[in-house]
Amino acid sequence: MHHAGVLYQLALGLLWGAWALYWLSAALGTKRTVRREALSARLAYVLALIVGGVLIGARWLAWPWWLAMRLWPHSPVPPRIGLALVAAGLAFAVWARVHLGRNWSGVVTVKEGHELIRSGPYAYVRHPIYTGLIAAVLGSSVISDTVRAAVGLVIIAISLTVKSRIEERVMRETFGERYARYREQVPALVPFTKPRRSAPR
Repeated sequence: MHHAGVLYQLALGLLWGAWALYWLSAALGTKRTVRREALSARLAYVLALIVGGVLIGARWLAWPWWLAMRLWPHSPVPPRIGLALVAAGLAFAVWARVHLGRNWSGVVTVKEGHELIRSGPYAYVRHPIYTGLIAAVLGSSVISDTVRAAVGLVIIAISLTVKSRIEERVMRETFGERYARYREQVPALVPFTKPRRSAPR
């Protein structure tokens, strides 16, 4: 790998590492869980996330030639765009995590005294953490510049979309008509993809 490529990989590792440290520390002090998704449902998307992450990040594995193929000629532009996407995506996810506060959980749960958050990033998408992570994974795939990374991106995007739909079902059961109105007004993952009105209070 050339010198610039090493620097991009280092910056990528630092960004994801800082995000992971924050995410782990922020997991402390959340509300008590009163309802949790089934283990089988959780395993399905967690395994998909692991597979996707390995496809994108495990450069040292002996991949089949077709998975290791590059997607475009060498240029300094794509990795710069990729790094910007990673930084912006992780920042958006952190903004959502801070805004969610003690209601957050890494798995689909209902917390004691769970609140329906509709402000901050939740005024633009219903699942801003997943929006941010998908953007960051897209940026990581751009930096990797391989077929395997593109496959990993697709797997992770599908996995997070499936998880978001599981959450949607739980939120509808928990908040009823309030969530139904919120769902009509705010898109799921991609901002500004439907007319947005003021969220009901």
